[in-house]
Amino acid sequence: MRAWTDPEFPTLSVTGPEVALHDTASGTLVPVVPAAEDGAARLYVCGITPYDATHMGHAATYVGFDLLIRAWRNAGHRVVYTQNVTDVDDPLLERATKVNVDWVELAERETELFRADMEALRVIPPAHYTGAVESIPLVIALIERLQAAGAVYRVDEDLYFSVTADPAFGAESNLTREQMLEIFPLRGGDPDRAGKKDPLDCILWLAEREGEPSWPSPWGPGRPGWHIECAAISLEHLGGSFDVQGGGSDLVFPHHEMSAGHVHVAGEPFARVYAHAGMVAYDGEKMSKSKGNLVFVSALRNSEIDPMAIRLVLLRHHYRADWEWTDTLLFDAVDTVAQWRKALSLGRGAPAAPVVEDVLEVLAADLDAPAAVELVQGWVDATLGTDGLADASDDTAGATIRDLLDAALGIRL
Repeated sequence: MRAWTDPEFPTLSVTGPEVALHDTASGTLVPVVPAAEDGAARLYVCGITPYDATHMGHAATYVGFDLLIRAWRNAGHRVVYTQNVTDVDDPLLERATKVNVDWVELAERETELFRADMEALRVIPPAHYTGAVESIPLVIALIERLQAAGAVYRVDEDLYFSVTADPAFGAESNLTREQMLEIFPLRGGDPDRAGKKDPLDCILWLAEREGEPSWPSPWGPGRPGWHIECAAISLEHLGGSFDVQGGGSDLVFPHHEMSAGHVHVAGEPFARVYAHAGMVAYDGEKMSKSKGNLVFVSALRNSEIDPMAIRLVLLRHHYRADWEWTDTLLFDAVDTVAQWRKALSLGRGAPAAPVVEDVLEVLAADLDAPAAVELVQGWVDATLGTDGLADASDDTAGATIRDLLDAALGIRL
């Protein structure tokens, strides 16, 4: 599957520090120096199910992990980034039926809109952008490995994974069994299905249903489960023990826990670090398609809002934070972008070197974008004199800060 256009990436004169991230599994800040022999940093971020447009919750997640890619690059590392597209799944099929559109057409249309939104926000694309449909041969091969390990059983014609086959099950989310049982049905699980060995066991291969798409397999026609999709794609393109598994905090369980379990039972290590983005609310509730309280990136772009202002709103919140989108935040960001452009247009400015080093340092420490934005704002205030200490002693400051904004924060002005 085609990703989107890779934005230009300025090379800074300063090498950034090595990155550390908050690891969900351990609850601590851990270094994420690439472990691969070729020195490349390897990242998997779970992608969209393309049945509606990109909302700010999506955008916050992908901008957050875009900061990680930029921090790695600024530290001198090559990055191998992989992302999936769940282009066949129940929500997509249900939406297609509801609006009377072919499910393939709907998936392709919304995936293309997502590409355009990511380009506008200057998000670096994955090297491997893989749809669930095209990953089916990988899924089948991985299920066969799990079957050989004795971790697969049938319920009617469907295949299930035995979570007890993974001794490490639960180590990523650190949830109690009672918490898992509470969350599981809210996020696609079916704990009450008759015939399952354990209520937490998850679907690997869904046998063909009337009126739904299916593909051939050794177990009969059907389609992949959600968790096995990401497990198979990450294993194929990143191998075992890749550096970071990323996604929204609503994926901690069951999705990331189950994906890790599949790979573990297949005899491979999974992610070294699990990093999760916070949830974005609107009108007092988590932004979600089921609630209908969505702010779409494309709608703002179509109303001629500068995408860099949209990105700045996201950067003013730490990637792990839960927060609420408001129009006031957006209008303030529009004004800030105009002020930054004015300062950059002067060419001369306050000394830039300390700002570059400080911004790279705070971003390397768990991607602290709000602190980085404040550092840039301090330079702008000093350059324009709004802090009462106008300083334009650096002839190349404007060009240096412009490159810093682009390379480190993804803001091109």
